[in-house]
Formats: sequence, C-alpha cells, structure tokens
Amino acid sequence: MTHAPWGYSKDKGPDRWREAYPFAGGSNQSPVAILTKNVHSDPILLPWFTGYDPGASKTIKNTGKSCRIAFDDTFDRSVLRGGPLPKIYRLRQLQIHWGSTDDKGSEHVVDLQRHAGEIQLVHWCSKYSNYLDACRKNDGVAILAMFLKVGKTPKPEMKRIIEELDAIKTKGKEVPFPNFDPSILFPQNRNYYTYQGSFTTPPCEECVTWIILKEPLIVSEDQMAKFRTLSCNAANEPFSPLEDNWRPLQPLNHRMIRTTCQ
Repeated sequence: MTHAPWGYSKDKGPDRWREAYPFAGGSNQSPVAILTKNVHSDPILLPWFTGYDPGASKTIKNTGKSCRIAFDDTFDRSVLRGGPLPKIYRLRQLQIHWGSTDDKGSEHVVDLQRHAGEIQLVHWCSKYSNYLDACRKNDGVAILAMFLKVGKTPKPEMKRIIEELDAIKTKGKEVPFPNFDPSILFPQNRNYYTYQGSFTTPPCEECVTWIILKEPLIVSEDQMAKFRTLSCNAANEPFSPLEDNWRPLQPLNHRMIRTTCQ
C-alpha cells in the first residue's frame, strides 16, 4: 500500500491525491453536493440506531490532519444498525473537519450551504474479518456525519471534546479519552440523507455508505475557534494552524441520494 504524504496544502492537497492514490480519481467519490430538490424520498429507508458503549472510547489524537477519537472495535461493542444498512457496523473512530472561518469547514454541502464543520463517525461491517478487509468491500464501511453550525445556543455535549484540545495541541499528541458516548451529540431529529461514496481522505476507497444527518449540531463561535488552535506541525516545529481540512466536492455522476419519507 502506498503511504505517500498527503495533506490539504497546494503541493500535496486534494487535487494531487489521485497521483499517489488512484481510488481518488474514481467515479463514486465523496463528499458531494446534496440538492434537496433532486433527493429521492425512499419509503424503504428505515430509522437508524446506535448502541454505543462509553467504555469503548480510548484516545483522542491530533493526527496533523484532524482531531480523531479512537474506539475499541475488537468486538460488536459499539454499533450502528438500521437505516440503509443491511448489517451491523462497529464504531472505529470519530474525526472532525473544520474551516479557517465559520462559513466553511463541512465536507458535504446541502443546497449550496457549507457549514462550519463536520463530525464523521466511521464504522465497519463486522461480517468482515477486520477493518482493512471491510475497506475493500463496497458495503464495508458506514459513516454517520453531522454538520457543525455556529449558533446562539451551543450544545453542551461538545464541551467534552473541546476541553481536551489543549492536551493535543501539536501533531502526534495523543491522550486517553475514556468513557465517552458519541450518541450524546446526536440531534433530536434523526432524519438523514444517504448515498454510496468513498472516504474523503486517502486512499479514498469507494466502500462507504454515508448517513448524513439533516439537523446540524449547534456550536459556539469560541468552540469552533478552539479547533483552529491546533497545529498541523509537531511540537518541535513552528505552529501552523490545523484548519480547512476538508476535501472539495466531487462529481455525483449517476449516483442517487435518498432520504426518509416524511
């Protein structure tokens, strides 16, 4: 497997990914623009459910590309099921994308609106032997995504993540993050969009069923600003703000975006 360096800057940014990661040039890439007038209301789509064990939460890390929370996925401990998914999917990690300003940062865009950020919960189908194996199958991975929107009444549940950011200021910093249940972040409205796509970071494998929640999570201006205090460089290197870690929109091509019937 190639592990060529990649990032979000001009020289090794998204426009160049396909040079080292051929999947990135595929026809089922993510993220995409969602136009509600073209979304197909599908009566077959079911509600989705999670059963997350807070004890599965392990660490929070500054990867230099994102803020990532890792979970124990050695057995069906924290799972996602229902919705468009045929099987049970295990929670592996949570990652966050954000912008340099509050008017950008999300990867998916709905009716031309880009939000301040996007939280993505990555799960893999436990009928496969392991995560890497699942990444090779078109139904191998399910990502539950939530938009972050700056507003007047921030959701207090985000505090737990925000408070830990000072401990992971620089690239490679990782600290324990025990006893966290990501379902506290979910909005009351569970309605979603779904389509078949890819990871939004290299190698960009096309194995992802996306479940994108319609209702955004409200965060404060200060909370969003806190993410920008992270550095994409290591502790012994000059500070360089970790921001605008989102991939530009990819062509939808012939894919259908579906939503639940209201």
